[in-house]
Amino acid sequence: MVDLDWKAKMVSSDLPNKSPKISTKLHISIPAIPFRGVSNISPIPASNSSCSAYEHCFRLPELRKIWDRKDFPDWKTESILKPALQALEITFRFISTVLSDARPYSNRREWTRRIESLTASQIELIAIIIEDEAEDSTTRGTAPIVDLSSSNGVLIRDGSYAEVWKVPGETTVVNKTSESSLLPRLATWQTSEDVAQKILYSIECEMRRCPYTLGLGEPNLSGKPSLAYDAVCRPNEIHALKKSPYDHINNHENQSVYNTHQILEAWIHVAKQIIQRLTERIESKEFPKAANDCYLVERIWKLLAEIEDLHLMMDPDDFLRLKNQLQMRSPDETAPICFRSRELVEITKSCKELKHKVPAILGVEVDPKGGPRIQEAAMRLYSEKKEFEKVFLLQAFQAIEGALKRFFYAYKQLLVVVMGSLEAKGNGVAVTSESCDSLTQLFLEPTYFPSLDAAKTFLGESWSHQQPKGTERRSRRGQ
Repeated sequence: MVDLDWKAKMVSSDLPNKSPKISTKLHISIPAIPFRGVSNISPIPASNSSCSAYEHCFRLPELRKIWDRKDFPDWKTESILKPALQALEITFRFISTVLSDARPYSNRREWTRRIESLTASQIELIAIIIEDEAEDSTTRGTAPIVDLSSSNGVLIRDGSYAEVWKVPGETTVVNKTSESSLLPRLATWQTSEDVAQKILYSIECEMRRCPYTLGLGEPNLSGKPSLAYDAVCRPNEIHALKKSPYDHINNHENQSVYNTHQILEAWIHVAKQIIQRLTERIESKEFPKAANDCYLVERIWKLLAEIEDLHLMMDPDDFLRLKNQLQMRSPDETAPICFRSRELVEITKSCKELKHKVPAILGVEVDPKGGPRIQEAAMRLYSEKKEFEKVFLLQAFQAIEGALKRFFYAYKQLLVVVMGSLEAKGNGVAVTSESCDSLTQLFLEPTYFPSLDAAKTFLGESWSHQQPKGTERRSRRGQ
């Protein structure tokens, strides 16, 4: 039994005067289940050799050179939007791979639904990034765009432009279609025509609040300017990396795994860039913008889980045979496969380190004696409802924590489903009574924000004591 009598002293002047003091003791029974391995520490990546083999397998060094190259120095969002667009372009290639699969035992119907959903999720995130760019005065109007109204109705007959509609007395509106992207080609292929059309309408809908559209052949009924998609995304460079170093392996799932992990790593890189921007915005006290970035990171964690779930659609026998053919796991390697991604480990650490930003946001210093100074400041912030932009940011911090823990919990279940529980146990993924593996530790460890957690606990407790006695009883009788 744990005596929390000290909470009565912590809920004091920070609450309204009418709040009664809590004089009773709160007793909480904690089950005696020893999780000795669970602690609030950062994940450790796999060995250098395993990480290097992983990066070589999916050609990540070459992709990162493209992601990090600055083609538009005045466009601050380039480092975020470029890898996001390239992930979308790789998804178009993945659609072609899925729909070209001639194996009779491939679940093409569910594959199609999953990849359509994944594409829609990515388009939604890209639209949010562009909306945020337009709201920021330092980035607004800096994206490389093509003004569609400047052609005055003169269409270039090289397949790159197509007339949409013309209002009498108005400027002819044309929609720009990328010459290098795979999406317009998918729209002309009978097998993928319906999938491509659905994607084009998704782009049209999601980009409604954006100042420009993507220029992939979407209707563009508003006649907006179009992003210079080919110049930004560079689809030809992306598709030049479509072959895996292990392309000689005769296994259809080889290309599926290759595409899946390239999309995954592209979005991990996007998250890394957003977290860097988020940190800068917190330091410059741009809390509303920082909160927007936090919710973007939360959405990306959810997207990463959706990408990983594509492994569930792969044929079990072909996938496990491919795992053996690639020979990526060394006999003494016990780290989960996801920890071979150095950038995944990096963004996990960065998200956990956001806890150190809480005192500065609340405008207090950490009590060296361990007092509840931060908790009391958080309670005042929540109850006064004055600096709501700080509340948004702190809520977004905890949203990131929830999404991160859900990702690693889902990944642990994915390992068991895809590779089998015996394989998971053999690689040190299973939990024992004495310790927790690194994956389990990530979703079982204590909250990253204990002061915020305690503030809400005691604030909720104080409100429960404000309820007059007998109110609940009378409400039940009335029912």
